[in-house]
Amino acid sequence: MKKLIATTALALALATPVFAQSKLSDAERTDFRAEVRAYLMENPEVLMEAIAVLEERRNDEEANNDLALLAANSDEILNDPASWVGGNPDGDITLVEFMDYRCGYCKKAFEKVSELIKSDGNIRFVVKEFPILGPQSEMASRFAVAVLQVEGAEAYEKAHDALMVMKGDVTNESLATLGAEVGLKDVAAVVAHMDAPEVTSVIEANRALAQRLDINGTPTFVIDQTLVRGYVPLDGMRQIVEGQRKG
Repeated sequence: MKKLIATTALALALATPVFAQSKLSDAERTDFRAEVRAYLMENPEVLMEAIAVLEERRNDEEANNDLALLAANSDEILNDPASWVGGNPDGDITLVEFMDYRCGYCKKAFEKVSELIKSDGNIRFVVKEFPILGPQSEMASRFAVAVLQVEGAEAYEKAHDALMVMKGDVTNESLATLGAEVGLKDVAAVVAHMDAPEVTSVIEANRALAQRLDINGTPTFVIDQTLVRGYVPLDGMRQIVEGQRKG
C-alpha cells in the first residue's frame, strides 16, 4: 500500500494535469492529496529514491546521445589532418581535448593530461584549438595554429606547452617573446601568418564541430567513446581510459 501511495505521489508530481482531470470529487481529491503529503513527509526518502532513478535515466540518455554524436562526427574528431597529434600516434586509446589557453581549468588539466600520456605510453593525443574566452584566447590559438602550419608539429608542441603555462596578457609582443624562447626558426613569419585564412578555417571548423557535439565549455575531452565535459582529476582520467580498454 505504501509503495502504491508513493508511486501515485510521483505520478501526481509529474502528471498533475492528468490527476486534475480525474473523476475524483473535490473533497476526495483534497483528502487524497493530504494523505499523499502526509506519507511523503513521513517518508521523504521515497522522493530521493525517485530522483535518483530519474537522474540515472537522464544520465543514460545523455550518454547514449553522446555516443551518437561521437559516432556521427568520429572522423573529424579523430582524424582531422589540421589538428596536432601527440603522445603515441599508434596508441590504442585516443584522447582529444578541446581547450582554451586562457582557461584556468585547462591550465590545471595540462599537467594531469601530460602525466597521463607519459605514464600510460599508449595514448594518442589530439588537440582541438577552441578559443572561447575572448580576443586574447583567440590570439593565442591563432599563434599556436600558425606555428603548426609554418614550422610543424615539433614546434607546435613546444609552443602549445609554453602557452599553457604562460602568465600575463597575450599580445603580439608576448607571443613573439614566447616564440623566441621555445626556439621558433622564424617568429616574424609565424606572427604574420596568424590572420591567414588557413588559420581561421581551423578555428572555425573546431567551433562548428564543438557545436555539433554540444560542447560549450573548456576543457572538454573525448576519451575514445566517452565525452567528458569539464576538468577531470588524473585518477578519474585513468579510470575512464581503463574502462574504454575493457570495453
